[in-house]
Amino acid sequence: MTDRDAPPELEKAIERYNDAWNAHDLDAIMEMHAPDMVFENHTAGESAQGEEVRDHIGAIFESWPDIRFEGRRTYIRDGLVVQEWTATATHTRPMRRGDIVAEPSGRRIEWKGLDVIPFDDGLIKRKTVYSDSVSILRQVGLLD
Repeated sequence: MTDRDAPPELEKAIERYNDAWNAHDLDAIMEMHAPDMVFENHTAGESAQGEEVRDHIGAIFESWPDIRFEGRRTYIRDGLVVQEWTATATHTRPMRRGDIVAEPSGRRIEWKGLDVIPFDDGLIKRKTVYSDSVSILRQVGLLD
């Protein structure tokens, strides 16, 4: 562990990272990732590593063009950030669940989630996402 992984530095780093996500700034996001970084969304069953992460995050921004994240709680210790958040976005793209399609409703939806983010030498090694996908599916009409 380096000084770049100490809590005061990670507090600044996660603020920059979250700002980049809300600005949909792929370059800034990728600059904060280690080359072999793994992005894994357990709820959606999705995973990407290294340079694939750029396309994966780009697809999130494409699916949710106005997505924003509001932090609720952040926990920081040496080399690790865990953050709880609430996402909001407008349902402007078709969503699928198997053969069922929810056409864009224009509805503003909201869901909660949590990220576990280990750092190494000030760079993000992994972002593991857990989010309330059931809430998303209900709000777009794919679940009752």
